[in-house]
Amino acid sequence: MHPIITSLLETDMYKFSMGQAIYHQFSDYKTTWTFKCRNTDVHFTPEMVEEIRRQVKLFCSLRFTEEELEYLHSIVWIKGSYVDFLRLWQPRYEDFSITEDGPSGLSIETRGTWLNTSMYEIPTLAIVNEVYFRMQYDYDTLMASFREKLEEKIGWLKSGRYMLSTFSEFGLRRRLSAEAQELAVERLASENFPNARFVGTSNVYLAKKHHVTPVGTMAHEWIMCVGQGNHKHNPAYSNWYALDAWVKEYGVLNGTALTDAITTDCFLRDFQLTYATLFSGVRHDSGDPIEWGEKMLAHYAKLGIDGTQKTLLFSDSLNFERANVIAEHFAGRAKVAFGIGTYISNDTCVPALNIVMKTTACNGMDVAKISDTSGKGMCKNPEYVEYLQRCINWRMEHDR
Repeated sequence: MHPIITSLLETDMYKFSMGQAIYHQFSDYKTTWTFKCRNTDVHFTPEMVEEIRRQVKLFCSLRFTEEELEYLHSIVWIKGSYVDFLRLWQPRYEDFSITEDGPSGLSIETRGTWLNTSMYEIPTLAIVNEVYFRMQYDYDTLMASFREKLEEKIGWLKSGRYMLSTFSEFGLRRRLSAEAQELAVERLASENFPNARFVGTSNVYLAKKHHVTPVGTMAHEWIMCVGQGNHKHNPAYSNWYALDAWVKEYGVLNGTALTDAITTDCFLRDFQLTYATLFSGVRHDSGDPIEWGEKMLAHYAKLGIDGTQKTLLFSDSLNFERANVIAEHFAGRAKVAFGIGTYISNDTCVPALNIVMKTTACNGMDVAKISDTSGKGMCKNPEYVEYLQRCINWRMEHDR
C-alpha cells in the first residue's frame, strides 16, 4: 500500500496550537496514549496490523520541510522558537507498541514525552482507518459511493437547503482515505453556497495546499494533562490551570475554549470575566447542543458580555441537518460555527469506524475526562474516575 501520511503537516491544527504551549511550558511531561475501537463488530486481521506497523514506520521517517515550516511560521500565533524545535523534531517508532492483543485484534499504545506522543494521535488514527477500509472492502466501490454522497451534499448546499453559517471540515482522524478527504476539501472550497460558508479544514496539509484556513485550538488532552498531570493539583480545577496556561501562551490570540473535559458546569466555575472576555468563543463536544448553547449564552449575559460577539463552535457528531437546526436556533444571538467530521470525510455505503486514541496517563498518574455525555471517557482505572467525580461533586457543592 502507498504511504498514507506523506507530510508531518498532515495532522489537526490543534496539535500545533497545543504543541507550542507544551514546548514552552510542559516539555518535561510524559504521557501514555491508548487506542480503542468502539465498534463491537469490527476485527483487524493480522495482515492489517502488519500494514499499520509499516505505515507508522513510514510516518516516522518524515521530517518537516523548510516550505512547511515557513507556512507554519506565517500563522500569526506560531512563534519562531517553536518552528526551530519542529525543524529538529521527528517521530520515534520506538514510542509505539502495536500488537494484535486488543479486543478488536488491534492494540496500540504510545509512551514518551507529551511533545512526541501528542503528535502521534491523528496520523495513527488516519492510518488505521485507511488500512482497514482498503483491506476490508473493495476500495473503488467505497470511493464511488463517497463521491456520489459528496456531490449530493454539495447540491444541497448550493440549493440553499441548509443554513450552516460558517463551517469547517474536521474529519482527518476518521476519514475514508487521504484521497477522499482531499476531494471533499477541494470540492467544498471551490463552491459558493447561499446559506453556508466553508472556511477551512483541521488538516493543516490540506489547508496549505488548497489555500483555506487551518482550524483548531485545543483538545481534551490539554485540560486533562495540564490539570491532572501535576500531582499537586486538585483535578476539579483542571480548567483553571489549562485556561491560565493557554492565556500565558497566546493572550487574546487563538482563543476557543473546550468546555466539557470535566463537565461544562464545572468549566463555568473557572470561565469567569477575564477568561470569558479573552477567549473569542467556546467549543461544544458532548451533551445536548441546544442546552449547551443556551447555558453558554446565559453565562455570558450573567457576566455582562454580549453573546453576539462570541462564537459557539459545535463539533459533536454533526451532519448538515443537525447543524441547520442549531444554526437556526441561535441565529442573531451568537456567532455560530461548525466543525463537521466523519459526515464529510467518510460517508459511504458502509458504516464508518468509531475509533479513538486518548491520553490515559500523564507523569505516571491516571488522567480522565468526564464529559457531558456518559461513555465518551476512557480511563484504565475506574477508581481514578470515581475520585475525579468526587472532586468535581465536592467543588460544585461547596466552592461557590
